[in-house]
Amino acid sequence: MQIDRFPIDGPLLLTPRVFGDERGFFLESWNRRAFAEALGLSLEAAPMFDQDNQSRSARGVLRGLHYQLEPHPQAKLVRCVVGEIFDVAVDLRCSSVTYGQWVGARLSGADHRQLWVPAGFAHGFLVLSESADVLYKTSGFWHRPSERSLRWDDPAVAIDWPLDALGDLPPQLSPKDAEAPSLAELVAAGDVFP
Repeated sequence: MQIDRFPIDGPLLLTPRVFGDERGFFLESWNRRAFAEALGLSLEAAPMFDQDNQSRSARGVLRGLHYQLEPHPQAKLVRCVVGEIFDVAVDLRCSSVTYGQWVGARLSGADHRQLWVPAGFAHGFLVLSESADVLYKTSGFWHRPSERSLRWDDPAVAIDWPLDALGDLPPQLSPKDAEAPSLAELVAAGDVFP
């Protein structure tokens, strides 16, 4: 597994080794020991996952930016197994030097890359292909009272979504995501991380 770091401490881009021939391919999508070794962690300190989620979305669907507060935060390991997405993580840790900043990466069923989104970050993605199947592992279970959303187009965060890839199609959002608060509103409500 190849692990690439971003300028923001925390999120990682993981690229598994793929073994392929005329019959197809095989890859190991997660190996806790390899992840721990690559980051210099003990095996006990490497992430454990409690839940697997899958979504299928049409072109132009934008899901997010979602996160869960303490005491039920979630880390996520996200991969796109069919199609292509632009996947984003936003740092919501007030004590971080990169607070309010974001990282993004294209993930696809062709490249098998994955985005590691630690607890303390909001997560979302935009579907660039005709449709996309996204799988993500989470540490911690979904907990409705702890769930929060950050507005996808908050100018204070200024995510450079690849909207040009959609042509004339505007992003398609759920009502909850369309009404999500700004970062300033989340701070005022105390809905960020220390």
